[in-house]
Amino acid sequence: MCFRGRSTAPTGYQSGQERSESRAPHAGATVSDVLTVAAATPSLDITYVVDRLAVGAIHRPIDVVRCPGGKALNLARAAHTLDAEVRLVGLFGGGTGRWLVDELTSAGIGVRAVESGVETRTCISIADTKTGELTELYPYADSPTAAAWSAFCDTSAALAAAPRSVPGWFAMSGGAPSGLADDAIAAVLAAARDAGLRIAVDTHGPALAAAVAIQPDLVKINRSEAAGLLDAAEDTPLVQLAIGVQERSGGLVVITDGADGALGLPSPDDAGPAWQVPVPGRRGSFPVGSGDSFLGGLLASLDRGEPLPDALMWATACGTANALVPGAAVFTAEAATALYAQAHAEPVARS
Repeated sequence: MCFRGRSTAPTGYQSGQERSESRAPHAGATVSDVLTVAAATPSLDITYVVDRLAVGAIHRPIDVVRCPGGKALNLARAAHTLDAEVRLVGLFGGGTGRWLVDELTSAGIGVRAVESGVETRTCISIADTKTGELTELYPYADSPTAAAWSAFCDTSAALAAAPRSVPGWFAMSGGAPSGLADDAIAAVLAAARDAGLRIAVDTHGPALAAAVAIQPDLVKINRSEAAGLLDAAEDTPLVQLAIGVQERSGGLVVITDGADGALGLPSPDDAGPAWQVPVPGRRGSFPVGSGDSFLGGLLASLDRGEPLPDALMWATACGTANALVPGAAVFTAEAATALYAQAHAEPVARS
């Protein structure tokens, strides 16, 4: 759920029931289990759309969108749009945190909120319609109290251990709050795997290296992050980057490449080819949250047991739909479905 409008105060909203009715599951699909998402660094995301951004000038935005944000919340909301059943555990603090929890709950996402002891951050994007450029102001998430981080880890582990019909997915996306160890995210993921869940990660830098070392079932990163992990040139062929990451992770690897689409390399026990999916349809002007929406669509599809090529097409459709409208993960199921119908997957040899 997001607020839109030119005023500084929210003026209306869509109820959880109305949102549920606007979502459409994949044709013939059934939900196999719950997708669990752990959000260590949520945010309130505000997107301002202006005619022309000028430093030092007063601006009157032509559109304003306020959403629950941060990579993990975007992932969760995108998966929910595709009718996945989502449970979320997150660190929330202050009035901003309470607003985020209320919005997520109203939208139909189950939330286990852990009080962080610090105000949840606000991230701002300013879209210039004249140049097509995007200016982003993203503060790092403040470090939670030691007690709050411990409670977050315990709550994540308890949610992962909850009874379920079949092993589901447990996902973490984004970095850890400031001041925590490089392996903080990896430790949360490892506990979920110990509970029998499949684990997925999308992070960067030292946190990515630590997470890959525990060999998650799915690593989803972009070209730059993969090259950084491997200390490779950024123009290395995507399939070679994926192979390099898989040699460390041992599982499914998906690498996104911006407007050039994405590539998925099946886990080593699958002898099939890699699959590349170009971006379908027109390209949008609002890329914030597209990678997160991609991962939400990917996990929603994989959780239904759909084959990797189809899952990549749904993921790419979600990432593309996200970029067509201001605000992260506010696309509709109808928009994603239309783009899925235009998508195609191409086999790519592993060598």
